[in-house]
Amino acid sequence: MLGAEAVIASLEAEGVDTVFGYPGGQAIKLYDALYDSDQITHILARHEQGAVHMADGYARATGRPGVVMVTSGPGATNTVTGIATAYMDSVPLVIITGQVGRGVIGTDSFQESDIVGITMPVVKHSYLLQSTDELTATMREAFHIAVTGRPGPVLIDVPSDLAGESMVFAYPDEVHLPSYKPTYRGNAKQIRAACRLLEEAEQPLLYVGGGVISSEATDELVALMDRMQVPAVVTLMGKGGVPASHPLNLGPVGMHGAKYSNMAMTEADLIIAAGARFSDRVTGRLSEFAPNAKIVHIDIDPAEIGKIRDANVPIVGDLKGVLAGMLATLDKDGAAPRDDQWVADIAAWRARYPFYHPNMAVSETVDEIVPELVIAELGRQLDPASSVVTTEVGQHQMWAHQFLPREAPRTFLSSGGLGTMGFGFPAAIGAAVARPDATVVCIAGDGSFQMNSQEMATAAINHIPVKVMIMDNRCLGMVHQWQKLFYDKRYSETLLDAVPDFVKLADAYGWEGERVDDPAEVAAAIGRMLAAKGPYLLDVAISREQSVYPMVAPGAALNNIMGAIDVAVGAVRTDVPAAPGSPRTLAGAASAATSPCAKIDAQFGGRWEVDPQDTGARLGQDGSTVDVAPEDWKTLFRADGGGKEARR
Repeated sequence: MLGAEAVIASLEAEGVDTVFGYPGGQAIKLYDALYDSDQITHILARHEQGAVHMADGYARATGRPGVVMVTSGPGATNTVTGIATAYMDSVPLVIITGQVGRGVIGTDSFQESDIVGITMPVVKHSYLLQSTDELTATMREAFHIAVTGRPGPVLIDVPSDLAGESMVFAYPDEVHLPSYKPTYRGNAKQIRAACRLLEEAEQPLLYVGGGVISSEATDELVALMDRMQVPAVVTLMGKGGVPASHPLNLGPVGMHGAKYSNMAMTEADLIIAAGARFSDRVTGRLSEFAPNAKIVHIDIDPAEIGKIRDANVPIVGDLKGVLAGMLATLDKDGAAPRDDQWVADIAAWRARYPFYHPNMAVSETVDEIVPELVIAELGRQLDPASSVVTTEVGQHQMWAHQFLPREAPRTFLSSGGLGTMGFGFPAAIGAAVARPDATVVCIAGDGSFQMNSQEMATAAINHIPVKVMIMDNRCLGMVHQWQKLFYDKRYSETLLDAVPDFVKLADAYGWEGERVDDPAEVAAAIGRMLAAKGPYLLDVAISREQSVYPMVAPGAALNNIMGAIDVAVGAVRTDVPAAPGSPRTLAGAASAATSPCAKIDAQFGGRWEVDPQDTGARLGQDGSTVDVAPEDWKTLFRADGGGKEARR
């Protein structure tokens, strides 16, 4: 057969059922061979970046590698953002690019680009085929590398003349890569050491990342939580890896995490990082991150261990197997939770500092849609067992992380490491192709959605019933929020005009669509969207002034939290800049003057900002009026006086 036919036959041998892509001159032989395949369905995207995000969504929803096929030059370079997105989030992809003939590589031939060199920093491995003799072995290796160890994208560049050469097809059963041997089994001595620390800890915490999903380790993780009563905080990539309904799941942590989650991270005496990489969006100011905690770091990628935070016990291995080993050791030891007061403390924080409260802001009037409530309503109407949610990147992404419950892995897909606007919608198409049984909804912002809105054609033509809910504030919401908070409301190039009319755009692509701007109509509109048989766009009008809270300012410590709700002082947000004399400012001042809880808030968030220009002393600085020492804050929650010595 021809080299191009061997590429397609190799995909079939790997069990590939779907390829996303876009043809071109140097890929024409590959596409001609694909024409004869009865096994593979090709989804023609409208842009190569969209094709890669579709394959990414397919891979995240299934755990199987997504496959992309594009042409050379601009076709290949258009994939770079999608490849980098998958690389940062450890998603298995195989990208096949057409290339100019071997004889003219390096001569600036028409539509030539060194895609192997361009993508080298953002792929797990790459190949430029030089001979048909290596073609099938390369295809076999590429799929093996993509899904083993820490998953990631692998690129294969196929010169067009090689694709036209005759060859004998023989697909290898095994892979021989002596230099590539990922470590799956964690060191038994290190596992025992981790268990000893857990058995001795009084305030342990699990810090759960995307590795729990890649490793399919949810059952083992939940068993460990239950066995030792260890609460868990969950990153954006780990969402769904711990059921949202589990009482020990504290949910989001970090820059837009819950105040109680950040407090737990700050006060923990042991942190078990389970498939997480200590992202700056989680740690805040690293020098002040988890100052009291010993660290157990479990990761299949040894390069992550100690990269950001030194580990007292490093364990390189597959998370599922390591957690199973820990459970076996704890059972053998007859281990039991050491201190139930820790869980009680966190429950008290959780009750006091919720993500949302109806009285939290005076701006919430009957005629304004509250974005948090829209996301919560979507969550109420979705069946968690038969739905997948993707997000674009921005404020809506954080609201979704905070308010949308997910009970199972691979049901919440979002760009974490790269933060790619334009990811969520094509990823939803890929997820819908992978999971035709599921309702797939993309939560988008009006800015992000326009990055790849052309893929509405892909959904319509292929009868893919994806739903898109746009949180439409006609601005680049997250950057707008930063400009409001940190740049004196200098809104440089973040305000978007009311173009396009998204409902008319939906109609142009053959979608159903509607716009809702009345809070009373939101629930019914979401119901109509979910009930639609085909693709549907719901444009939800929200105010530009809505912000995502709580928030840790860039470069601030994790416990320096602005905008947390405090139900003890009237369910208002604390430590948020506001105009002097505004109702919220006056309410906050009155509450601060009368509430004994102001002392505690000084520990976690600084001062009460009655005046946004206030630069008064914080706890421990000269002039501070707070008389509660940092180590004594627990006594204000605990009826028994609370210190460790008192409990022993």
